[in-house]
Amino acid sequence: MDATFTAEQDEIRRTLRELLLKRCGPEEVRSAVRTADGYDPGLWEALAQQLGLPGLALPEAYGGVGCTTTELALAAEETGRALAPSPLLATAVLGAPLVLGLGSADQRAALLPRIASGELTAALAVPGAALTTALGLTGGNRGDWAGGGRAGGVQARRADGGWRLYGQADQVLDGHSADLLVVAAHTGGFARPRTLFFLVRELVREGVTRVRQTSLDETRSQSRIQLRDVEAELLGDGCGDGADVGGVLARVGDSAAAVLAAEAVGGADRVLERTVEYVKQREQFGRAIGSFQAVKHRLADLYVQVQGARSAAYYAAWATVEGRERVGGLALAQALEALRVCASEAVQLHGGIGFTWEHEAHLYFKRAAGDELLFGPVHRLRAYAAQEARLFGGGEVAV
Repeated sequence: MDATFTAEQDEIRRTLRELLLKRCGPEEVRSAVRTADGYDPGLWEALAQQLGLPGLALPEAYGGVGCTTTELALAAEETGRALAPSPLLATAVLGAPLVLGLGSADQRAALLPRIASGELTAALAVPGAALTTALGLTGGNRGDWAGGGRAGGVQARRADGGWRLYGQADQVLDGHSADLLVVAAHTGGFARPRTLFFLVRELVREGVTRVRQTSLDETRSQSRIQLRDVEAELLGDGCGDGADVGGVLARVGDSAAAVLAAEAVGGADRVLERTVEYVKQREQFGRAIGSFQAVKHRLADLYVQVQGARSAAYYAAWATVEGRERVGGLALAQALEALRVCASEAVQLHGGIGFTWEHEAHLYFKRAAGDELLFGPVHRLRAYAAQEARLFGGGEVAV
């Protein structure tokens, strides 16, 4: 692994950081999340049109930039620093790779250029609260996580030469504002029941209900999607019986975990940076509190933890591109832990002001807690990674 960045990668980080410093401060973030969309459409247009973020990891043949997960992770690190609310994760990290990996030639040609330009936003709808299992981060995704034909999932049935969906998804990132839904549904009619993906394009119609949920982290919008006998289009060619849905979804989950890890590292780095600035200025007993040895030790421990998480996130992104072992879940666990600890320490070290909800440290604390609820928790990410690696077997450590 080459740990140095190319000139192009450095330019992506520099340009994006400059834009977010100008247009995405704490007050702008709070204003954006309270709008109907949950983000600033003007900022999203700038990210898409000026920087090409939605198509950063899409092939040039579909209007993308032609970069890789590494570049997308570096971009996410910068958006994580600012906690920038946008459809980037739902569209470019979860939705677009599934269309690219499973879609037919016509579906790719019709959808991916519009996604790359920022014109079309997408959302992944997974039944119930099974997002981490579906992505293969905290459990195997070859089972009946799509509902198994039971209540609480999403079922697909053939009707009039097409498909219709019925069910509910509770953790749909940016689902209330997305233009396209990529829905996982349980189907019958094959040698064995299986999960396939479907596209729901017309979202303002009878049978589709989208409700934005009140979530712990308001910078990460979540929605409940209800589908009542809604017409849908199978993602892929033919009946989909030959598609390796679980394998594609696991690969998307691994790359998404690497991107999320980099995003969390960006947040941890920023909140640590702000805390260091504060302890240099805040005085107690006639001297800056940052000069006390106990405070120095705490900050040094945080710095080491952030740098370790950054290394893990970069390696996970590189491994995804190179087709190495899947380590996204482990990197995500380390990054989420670093963000949670840094945000908690920031609240403590900012003293009385740090305990007020108005302080920006709480935005990072809520992001850490919210991401653990969505993609973790940390101990389950690590436990499943150990299980997949067969680290422990028969009471002995595998050599």
